[in-house]
Amino acid sequence: MRRLRAFFGLGDEGRGSEGALAAPASTTTIGTGITIKGELRGEGTLTMLGQFEGDIVLEGTLHVGPEARVDANISARAIVVAGVVRGNLSADTRVEILPTGALTGTVKSGSFTAADGATVKGEIWVERPARTAEPRA
Repeated sequence: MRRLRAFFGLGDEGRGSEGALAAPASTTTIGTGITIKGELRGEGTLTMLGQFEGDIVLEGTLHVGPEARVDANISARAIVVAGVVRGNLSADTRVEILPTGALTGTVKSGSFTAADGATVKGEIWVERPARTAEPRA
């Protein structure tokens, strides 16, 4: 049993204080040729290589591959686009459009970059995270 658990990355160190299994950090890939409509929610890294239509809420990073087509409202920690994205993007840390990427929509993030060759049409709001005031001595 120990070998089987190790094979799936569920060694004894993955157990919580009461013996329950702790979920390992996850990476999910939606491959080319796959089309999904609906809502995706989760944690970890998501790599989209196929087509998606709907809403994505992710506590992690979304990577949109060069052949991917995404028509969605997206909320994630970070968003990296190498394919085609249409929709409203909200990222805690950054939105990055790579040279093969195309974005049509609204972006709200702490940082935004678009490489030479990227296509961007829409509205961009770059807002620094609010800092807490340090107490004066």
